[in-house]
Amino acid sequence: MDESGFRRTKIVATVGPASWDPPTLTEMIEAGVDVFRLNFSHADEARHRQAVKDIRAASEATGREVGILGDLPGPKLRVGHFPDEVVEVVAGSDVTLTPDEIDGTATEIPVPWPEMAEVLGEGSIVYLADGTIRLEVTARAGDSLTAHVHIGGPLSSNKGVNLPGLESGLEAVSGTDLAWVDFAVANRIDMLAVSFVRTASDLDPVKRRLEELHSDIPVIAKIEKPEAADAIEEIVEAAGGGIMVARGDLGIEVPLSKVPVLQKHLIREAGQWSRPVITATQMLASMVQEKRPTRAEVTDVATAIFDGTDAVMLSEETAVGAHPVEAIRVMDQIARSTEPDLPYWDWLFNRASQDDMEVSDSVTQSAVIACYRLGLETIVVPTASGRGAIIVSAHRPKVPVLAVTHSLQTVRRLRVVFGVDPVLHDQTTEIRNLLYECADVAAEYGAAASGDLIAIVAGLSDVGLGANLFEVHRIP
Repeated sequence: MDESGFRRTKIVATVGPASWDPPTLTEMIEAGVDVFRLNFSHADEARHRQAVKDIRAASEATGREVGILGDLPGPKLRVGHFPDEVVEVVAGSDVTLTPDEIDGTATEIPVPWPEMAEVLGEGSIVYLADGTIRLEVTARAGDSLTAHVHIGGPLSSNKGVNLPGLESGLEAVSGTDLAWVDFAVANRIDMLAVSFVRTASDLDPVKRRLEELHSDIPVIAKIEKPEAADAIEEIVEAAGGGIMVARGDLGIEVPLSKVPVLQKHLIREAGQWSRPVITATQMLASMVQEKRPTRAEVTDVATAIFDGTDAVMLSEETAVGAHPVEAIRVMDQIARSTEPDLPYWDWLFNRASQDDMEVSDSVTQSAVIACYRLGLETIVVPTASGRGAIIVSAHRPKVPVLAVTHSLQTVRRLRVVFGVDPVLHDQTTEIRNLLYECADVAAEYGAAASGDLIAIVAGLSDVGLGANLFEVHRIP
């Protein structure tokens, strides 16, 4: 594997009307997508079921297996239906917010929330569509509210409603969310994101449902509430699949000026626990319409990579944007340009927690250190679940991490992990054969050439210590 051509930062892209069709999905994979996100807040089961089918077919056509991330709706208020798809809410006008299930217009906006008029009063601020539209409640008339539009903009069906500082009273995980968990298991979704997590216990209903269904789908906690930022250690520990820094809603729920510092803090905490982290929302927002991003957006993506994120995510850019494939190419270029200057050596000793290190942490860190001291070309990790490769990645080696696994689902799940390139290979149980086969895979895959030294990090299953074996191997 030519290291100069190897991108470590992973790209997550949301699928939507701009990218449902199979030819576009294929182009997106070829452009560099590692994981496709299905936003269960939009479209029905039939549409998402078809998306799964088309993504798997596109993966087969390109010869590259990608992951699928299912994003649960969570306890988020949303506007109702607009027959014209998009309406323009005009700044300076007055609008009615009604709990009735009506067809919405630019001046009468359905918000299916019976308690709305009881919770909101005169002076309450309401944000719509990821904070792009700002309303102030001016009067109440029965169950409806009148609001003045301070900042207008386009509004489409099912867009989110945010009430900074107020609680909607919605349960953390609803029956709708659990139905989507069932869908995820039935359709072999690779990862699940839980929205609007506030405490670690908010993850429990999803984890219990997965356990009942005998599924080990990793659960990712989306951090978009101030309470979650305050309880981040407990949440990261509970979220085996990692976290997502969902800056859209986070930037409405907390002062906007605090988001950059929070982003760094959240990514750092995920690193301390050796958990993957995705940075999301409005990363290349101008590319929803334009072919080129702004310089500020390019800097924003690079900053997240410098902060230590595993993956960067595209939302509207690929779901409804005019240039979904080009947005992925731009993200790929930014990552490749940024990665040579990352602080790999500092991360080796400061990123993952050095306190109370377990055997696997110490072994994997030693392997990464050896890469620098011995000039090793790659780290090969035979793994069933992918956990060993994730721990190696947490120490951020500059060389590629080749994860060799017999599990196709593990291949797909590892697509979100920084610096890890998963390879499907037949299972081997005899340890000496396993080590030689790992070396053969490294050579066959182009990760190392004859005469090169590589690291092999493995775990002996009968010992139960995780990664407890590190060998330096020379490619014949």
